[in-house]
Amino acid sequence: MRLGINGFFWNRENTGSGQYTRQLAHGLLDLEARPECLLFRPSGGNGEKSALPQPVQIRERLLGTPLPLGENVAKLWFEQVSFPQACLHEDVDVIHVPYFAPPLLGARKTLVTVHDLIPLILPAYRGSPLVRTYTGLAAIAARRAAAILTDSHSSKKDIVRLLRVPAERVLVVHLAANEAFKPVLERATLRDVRRKYGLPEEYVLYLGGFDQRKNLETLIAAYADMGADVTNKTGLVVAGRLPTRDSDFFPDPRPVVERWGLQEKVVFTGWVQEEDKPALYSGATLFVFPSLYEGFGLPVLEAMSCGTAVIASNSTSLPEITGDAALLVDPGDAEGLAAAMTRLLESATRREELALRGLQRARLFSWQETVAQTLDAYRSVAAHQSPVSDST
Repeated sequence: MRLGINGFFWNRENTGSGQYTRQLAHGLLDLEARPECLLFRPSGGNGEKSALPQPVQIRERLLGTPLPLGENVAKLWFEQVSFPQACLHEDVDVIHVPYFAPPLLGARKTLVTVHDLIPLILPAYRGSPLVRTYTGLAAIAARRAAAILTDSHSSKKDIVRLLRVPAERVLVVHLAANEAFKPVLERATLRDVRRKYGLPEEYVLYLGGFDQRKNLETLIAAYADMGADVTNKTGLVVAGRLPTRDSDFFPDPRPVVERWGLQEKVVFTGWVQEEDKPALYSGATLFVFPSLYEGFGLPVLEAMSCGTAVIASNSTSLPEITGDAALLVDPGDAEGLAAAMTRLLESATRREELALRGLQRARLFSWQETVAQTLDAYRSVAAHQSPVSDST
């Protein structure tokens, strides 16, 4: 079987689509009975840099444009013209687009991964008229694709409802945390990361982005509501690169911290290097993820994999991912979130129980299984069959 992969995000490892593409490609290359993989990427700029782990086992092609184009038009050209044409020229059996941008050309061979439909669900994410047109094109092409993969049953329900595709053409394949995410027990490693990022001895951790749906304002309000007896002992660590400017879409959490008078108790780490994240999770007393909407919620699984007790929203995909291994709260209820954090901070026994459940739950998710199920979907598309339906 010849597989053509859209590698637009290959060198953008700070994006979810980039991480997904790399993990999937690496997993396929580890298989003895692997497909013949062809990775297609746009030429120019960041696309020129290659970091293929095993170049003998995967063929790479850089695709240009017929004339200089703006960044957005060049991306559209790659997705809808040069990439599908190259796949058809190479006579691939399956075209895989690992993000929500399938081509109209070659639809009967196309499998697209739709991680979520946030632009169709949340008004703030719909963008300009041009962005909405682009999303509409992606929706039309997804309806024509041979099959759709998605990360959760929650997202599958959204896809069936909003894209109006038969449920049997949408297959749920859960993601997994990278194998590097496991409990860090070495005191020296924990101490070094604590010093590097200026972390307090005891802290509640948030890591997961700063766009509007991440709901940081509610987390900060809940932290303030716990009172000085708790916050004097336990800091709040907000990890990740902060927005360059305050906006409705990317609200800067620092003014919120100032309004509550918490400047001395909240630590903003800035960008966290990938190799430091396991220790950052492992050193936390709690991990809190109050997001309003998630297609999967990978940071929650990463925290559980590191043996940290988790509090998460009771919305969208998060209950599906956490099962009974996290304390779930209404993301709009700051008082309820404050009560949940206080309850866990005051009970080491309860935290240990949740952490143990989290480790057990995280073991149910593996990239080996993700790759195996994705390969089954490739085979179904190559045989011109619909993928075997999942349990829903």
